[in-house]
Amino acid sequence: MKHILPWLHVADGKIVNEANAPVHLHGVCIGGWMDMENFIDGYPGAESSLRRKMQEKLGAKKADYFFSQFLNHFLGESDASFLRMCGVNVARIPVNYRHFEQDSQPFQYLESGFARLDQAINWFSSHGIYVIIDLHAVQGWQNPDWHSDNANRHALFWSHPHFQDRFLALWTEIARRYADNSAVAGYDVMNEPVCNASEGLFPNTYIPDFSALNDIYRRAAETIRKVDTRHILFLEGDLFASRYSSMDTSFDDTIVCSSHNYTDAGFGPGAYPGVIAGEYWDSQTMENKLIAHEGFEFAQQRNLPLWVGEFGPALNGPAEEKSDRLRAVSDQIALFNRYGIHWTAWTYKDMGVMGWVSPHPESEYMQRIKHVLKAKTSLSLDFWMQWMPQTNVTQLIHGIAQEFERFLPTPIDSALNERFLRQNTLEVYGAALLQDIYVQVFQDLTEAEIDRTLESLSFSQCIVNEAYVDMLARHMKNSAKI
Repeated sequence: MKHILPWLHVADGKIVNEANAPVHLHGVCIGGWMDMENFIDGYPGAESSLRRKMQEKLGAKKADYFFSQFLNHFLGESDASFLRMCGVNVARIPVNYRHFEQDSQPFQYLESGFARLDQAINWFSSHGIYVIIDLHAVQGWQNPDWHSDNANRHALFWSHPHFQDRFLALWTEIARRYADNSAVAGYDVMNEPVCNASEGLFPNTYIPDFSALNDIYRRAAETIRKVDTRHILFLEGDLFASRYSSMDTSFDDTIVCSSHNYTDAGFGPGAYPGVIAGEYWDSQTMENKLIAHEGFEFAQQRNLPLWVGEFGPALNGPAEEKSDRLRAVSDQIALFNRYGIHWTAWTYKDMGVMGWVSPHPESEYMQRIKHVLKAKTSLSLDFWMQWMPQTNVTQLIHGIAQEFERFLPTPIDSALNERFLRQNTLEVYGAALLQDIYVQVFQDLTEAEIDRTLESLSFSQCIVNEAYVDMLARHMKNSAKI
């Protein structure tokens, strides 16, 4: 397929097209697709452990069919058409390395994964939408969280040369395949690195490891540029794209600074404007927080374009506060547009948490996994949803965390202690146990029944979050004028 989108590059601190006219990128992340996530897709735990469990219980053939059909229904050309109608001009596609390489056969690449990604790029480009390829889950895990497909909280990537070599070789392969494709705006080299998490626990005060981050980014740029000299490199800061003070960008002249910018006002609970998490939030607070973000300051100092690759509202909190969450994010996007910041909201489609669209609550998929979703909420298994009300389980975790602190020789951050105890206990251990109840839903279904159930994920059977999408469309229309 011929791609007619003009090439993008970086010039004088801006993203520009072939005529050197500024282009403002605004759109959405396609989370939960080629990198599945528990709160997005409805299952507990990590994707890789779910896949193993599915193979054990369903057999390899039926398990492969399940995941193939899940992805086939989750994203299609109708989704791309809808997004263009909303005003989207860029889609960030998070991908898991496992779609392109097996751990048992390192440095050998899977055509099936590239074929799926090719198809998505063709869908989006045919509707005038650029794609940013985001390596969201890397070999050995670049951070300790579920979104890097991490089931154990050890970020081994930073201490094992083997994983780093495979990461660089995969980027060489990706860049070789898309070097001549102008519909690809660029490469988000690594999602949310956390360089000091090799042992799976944070120290009381996190100290960024910019030497490790700068080394891997420099090596990635060198290996990509051997086969692709044109595409933009989007680089994220340490500690989940929040720390930038000593990040190096001198090794390439086509770099965009990428930060992530979730806010308490976007999550709640609490009225907006109003006091949220002990602090008064309004549009001025939002602006102050944006300007104080290390990514904002870093981009300004280095004269780099800034892209907020992730942000968004929590839409599954108290129903009466949904308008508060939307007002907060509306103020946030207005600031992005005012400061010329490129943006992609997290995320396009999910189970009614943050999505622009969601499966209908009465759909077959949602009805079949209803008890799974209830169990996940009751047990607080989805670590991402910290804004949800406390449960009996989280209250027990609080007590256990306090008991540990009674015996420690020196004080530690109580909030962090409880946070990591909760994550290890619930999302790592507890969610792994509960994966059985999700797998059992599909264990006795025929392939035809599985396909019919997963068809609930297709755009034609989803419901649109009209209030959210209308607000986004207004901002994208304004963004297009920048």
